[in-house]
Amino acid sequence: MERSIAEKRRIGIFGGTFDPPHIGHQILAMEAYDELKLDKLFWVLAPEPPHKIGKTITPTHIRIEMVRAAIQYDEIFELSFVDIDRKGPHFVLDTLKIFRQLFPIDILIFLIGGDSLHDLPNWHQPKEFINACDNLGVMHRPGEKIDLVELEKYRAFHKKLNLLRRLYWKFHPIRSEHWLRLVNHFNIIYRMRFTI
Repeated sequence: MERSIAEKRRIGIFGGTFDPPHIGHQILAMEAYDELKLDKLFWVLAPEPPHKIGKTITPTHIRIEMVRAAIQYDEIFELSFVDIDRKGPHFVLDTLKIFRQLFPIDILIFLIGGDSLHDLPNWHQPKEFINACDNLGVMHRPGEKIDLVELEKYRAFHKKLNLLRRLYWKFHPIRSEHWLRLVNHFNIIYRMRFTI
């Protein structure tokens, strides 16, 4: 039985390289879930981000395992394979089109950081991207100025924009021993420092 328009769900889409997933990702995801009143939030791991071509990235299967370990205690979160299961390049516009096919009547809300918002005019087909999502949830750092001048040219942009407050919501921060083992293991391999 098909759901009615009155039963629309609010679906959050949180994309990223997640190399590694960390507590900052969790804070953004949980605050967006609470403030935007989401019914579900999908973590969309980008296997080969176009803006990171030529850079060293942890293999996809390891990042999948780290994301799973990071979100395993929060039922509202789910790892999406929409980008993992298809060949690149992986542009967010294509990702949104797939989500629209999966959730034809639901409200799609794409989450980004303030730094990504500044760079949005340089994205692949930014106008089409803005038109494809129902809302944008933007998390900005304390004191960060959100300059929307470059984005004024996109019609209906302001109707879709949600600047998230910092709520310091209670949630399950990453405490998974499995996640910690993975991160420590790759600290040694890549000589990186990750902290909890």
